[in-house]
Amino acid sequence: MNSTENSREHQIIFTRYPEPGKTKTRLIPALGSEKAAELHRHLAEHTLNQVKQLANNRSITTEIRFTGTTEAQMQAWLGAEITCRLQGEGDLGERMARAFQEAFTTGSQRVVIIGTDCPSIDPPLLANAFEELHRHDLVLGPAEDGGYYLIGLSRFIPDLFAGITWGTSSVLQQTLTIANQLQLSYSLLPQRADIDRPEDLALLDERFANFKHVTPKISIIVPVLNETGTLEKTLRTAQLSTQVEIIVADGGSEDGTDDLARSMGVKVIYPPAGRAAQMNAGAAIATGDILLFLHGDTQLPPGFDKVITETLSNSDTIAGAFELRIDGEHRGLRFIETGVNWRSRWFGMPYGDQAIFMPAQVFKRVGGFPEMAIMEDFEMMRRLRRLGKINIVAMPVLTSGRRWQKLGVVKTTLINQLVIISYFLGVAPTRLARWYRRQQKS
Repeated sequence: MNSTENSREHQIIFTRYPEPGKTKTRLIPALGSEKAAELHRHLAEHTLNQVKQLANNRSITTEIRFTGTTEAQMQAWLGAEITCRLQGEGDLGERMARAFQEAFTTGSQRVVIIGTDCPSIDPPLLANAFEELHRHDLVLGPAEDGGYYLIGLSRFIPDLFAGITWGTSSVLQQTLTIANQLQLSYSLLPQRADIDRPEDLALLDERFANFKHVTPKISIIVPVLNETGTLEKTLRTAQLSTQVEIIVADGGSEDGTDDLARSMGVKVIYPPAGRAAQMNAGAAIATGDILLFLHGDTQLPPGFDKVITETLSNSDTIAGAFELRIDGEHRGLRFIETGVNWRSRWFGMPYGDQAIFMPAQVFKRVGGFPEMAIMEDFEMMRRLRRLGKINIVAMPVLTSGRRWQKLGVVKTTLINQLVIISYFLGVAPTRLARWYRRQQKS
C-alpha cells in the first residue's frame, strides 16, 4: 500500500480534559478526584502515544476531539502539533457522527474513532482496524462492559448512531442490530476491557501500578450542640480510619463540647446554629472526595471507610447510609430499628441518624442541605432520589437511645410520625421545629 493511500486514513481520539471532580467520576469513590483525573491523564497520553507510533508507520492523520476545556489548554497538555477540536453538542452518538462526517467530507476514506479508557490498545490493533476497513463498511472493538472501545467506518453511515442507549451494556448489540438491518459488512476486533469502574482497576498493568490500590479521603462532618456526653465515643469510632478528616460544626455549645473536640485533635468551626447550616458549613471547608454526615451521638462501625467506598463504587448509587441500631435494651427499640431499616431500604429514605454519605460533587450538585428548621435530611433524600439510588449498608451505626428513654418509645415514635405527616401536609418547618422542641422538653 503506498503513502498516498495511507494518507487517506484518519484517526480520531475522543477524550476530555483531566479536571478533578469532572473526569472519571465513577472511579472517584475508589481513587479520589485528584487521582482519578491523574489516571485519565495517563490513559489519554498512553493512547496518544500508541496512535503516534502507528502514524509514523502508516502516515495517517490524527486529531483529538475533546470536551471540558479550550483548544489552547488541550494543546498545552498534549502538544501544539496535535489538531484539537471540540466535540460539540449532543449525546455521544451525535458527537461521533459529526466527527465522522467532517472527516469524510475533507477527503478521508477510512476513519477510526477510539476513546482513552482502554490501556490495551496498541499499534498492531489499530493497524488491524484500518486494514479491515479495506474490506468492510464497519469495524468495531467490543468492550467487556457491552460497549465498544473502537469504531471505524469506510464511509459515513449516520444511522449507526441513532437510537442507541449510550452508557449501557447493550451499546454494541444495538449497533450490530442496526448494521444487520442496513446490510453492512463488518469486522469485530478482539474484545478488550475499558477502565471505567473501581473493579476495573485490577486490570491495569505495571505501567499504571500507582492507581491500583488507592483509598479516597472521607470528610466526616459532625454538627453538634451540647454533646459532651456522647461526642467522645462518636469521634473515637470516626478516628478508627486514617483516611479521614473530621470537622465538628458547633452551633453554640455551652458545655465544653468544642473544647472536647479540639482536645481530640479535631477541627472545630462555629457556623450559625441549625443542623443544616452547620453541616453545609462543614462541607464548604471539607477537602475529602466523600462527605459523611454524622450526628454527635452516633457511633460508626469498624471498617466504615471501606464499606462507604465500596458502596459508592456502584455506578447506579448516588448516596448511601447505614442501618440503624439504637443503644438500649427496651424491646420496643428493636421494632423501631426494624421499621426504620425496612423503610430505608425499600423507599431509599434514610434519616440523619443513619450517617448519610455521598461523593462531594453530588453534594454540590444538589446544593447542599436545605437550610430548614427541621426535616432537612428528609428533604435532602428526596432530592438525591431524583439523581440515582440511595444504598443502605448492611451494617448498623449505633445511635443514642436518650430520646426514647426520656419520653418513652411510644410517645417518641408518635411525635416523629406526626412531624413527618405534618410536613407532608404543608406545615411550615419553623412551626414544626417549635412544636417538636416543646414536646422534647415536656
